[in-house]
Amino acid sequence: MVGIISYGAYIPRYRMSRKAIFSAMGWLNSATASVARGEKAVSNYDEDSITMAVTAALDCLNGCPNDSIGGLSLSSTTAPYLERQNAAICAAALAMRPDIRTADFCASLKSGTTALIYACDAVKAGDIERFLVCAADSRQGKPGSSMEHTLGDGAAALLVGKGDVIAELKGTYSLTRDFPDYRRTHEERFIRGWEERWVRDEGYGKIIPEALAGFLKKYRLKTEDFEKFVISCPVDSTLNSICKKMGIEPARIQNNLMDRVGDTGAALSLMMLVAAFEEAKAGERILVLGYGNGCDVLFFQVTDQIEKIRERMGIKTHLERKENLENYLKYLVYRDLIPVDTGIRGEEVPPVRVSLMQREGKTLSALYGSKCKQCGTPQYPRQRVCINPQCGAIDKMEDYYFYDKIGRIKSFTSDYLAFSIDPPAIYGLVDFEEGGRLYLDITDCRLDSLKVGTSVKMSFRRRYADKRRGLYAYFWKAVPI
Repeated sequence: MVGIISYGAYIPRYRMSRKAIFSAMGWLNSATASVARGEKAVSNYDEDSITMAVTAALDCLNGCPNDSIGGLSLSSTTAPYLERQNAAICAAALAMRPDIRTADFCASLKSGTTALIYACDAVKAGDIERFLVCAADSRQGKPGSSMEHTLGDGAAALLVGKGDVIAELKGTYSLTRDFPDYRRTHEERFIRGWEERWVRDEGYGKIIPEALAGFLKKYRLKTEDFEKFVISCPVDSTLNSICKKMGIEPARIQNNLMDRVGDTGAALSLMMLVAAFEEAKAGERILVLGYGNGCDVLFFQVTDQIEKIRERMGIKTHLERKENLENYLKYLVYRDLIPVDTGIRGEEVPPVRVSLMQREGKTLSALYGSKCKQCGTPQYPRQRVCINPQCGAIDKMEDYYFYDKIGRIKSFTSDYLAFSIDPPAIYGLVDFEEGGRLYLDITDCRLDSLKVGTSVKMSFRRRYADKRRGLYAYFWKAVPI
């Protein structure tokens, strides 16, 4: 039995009202009033597709042993690197074993479902015991465009394996169409699209029904055989038209998250699937349709194991944990769309030392430290001599990672002199519950909400960008729970 063992998701803390976007840019194109409803998720200035994928993966793993995972993929159309494997960075941050198989899936909105099919095939063939499928996107529409309103940021992660699966894969079907709806070259930052009605009618409106019909014919099934349909169509009117055409009642359509998150690109179908799992019951049959240059169709049947992983943050919890981003100019600065004065301190960006990154790889990427076998004291970075003054044991250490540990703020400060995209810069000492202390930046919070003793968790973030050399430096920050 091959299927999904666990799931996880991530939605950034910031949400921006589409009315705020229209109030700032509606003068340029009054037609965008038609999409200026609800809100969209906006990643923080220190987040990107890699950091969001890692956070979703942590939610998915949640206690699953890393050494059992033999594969990891990242699906994204906005991965930071074009020539450096982004999935490998995720694997390093999650302290995966060195003989893991990694792959980037890109250039298509259905790359999330495509990667999921490949992962299931690898597990079914016996090549890999467990495969972690991550998908994340942070797509950018031009200011003043309708896509600026509709595109949102988010991530999802699914762990594929055999045995006690929460949802068994019962069948797949794929359709490929070189349909030029959305496109972006290496030189471009913003997504281009053709006429919106043409994309809706000729793209979503024809390709999705064709793929669904092909799947039903292949397995001799009917739409009535499924309790839930996960269809990655971000246009509600087109989605309703497709379902009416195929005889699918509205009650069986999974919410496409457009009203509160937005179109999350390669992650949309997997995020919707996670949302479906959060409410699924044993025996339910779910059909997933991932759109993009064709369409992937996956058929899952939920098992009674679904009740064992309800503690995930998933979609529901992330939807409720939010902070409104009301300042449109702040949004533009987060996206690096307008130049700002960084001051003398912000002008000097220290070069990223690649040799140091390689030499201290695990120490930086996965908060790799050590734990004394004699007294049990965790310490970071890894030491030869135990720092416990009552112990002092030499060369009696075992590997210990801090990235998944809970800590408490020992002390903190706010700094208005050091340049920060989101001033003031906040940092402080964090004591971990099991032992160990780190000096960390604190993010995703307001200064007046912090106090000594606040519980925090680790979050993989972009520390800074060395754009002259094409390097991004990642490290962990503390996020209040």
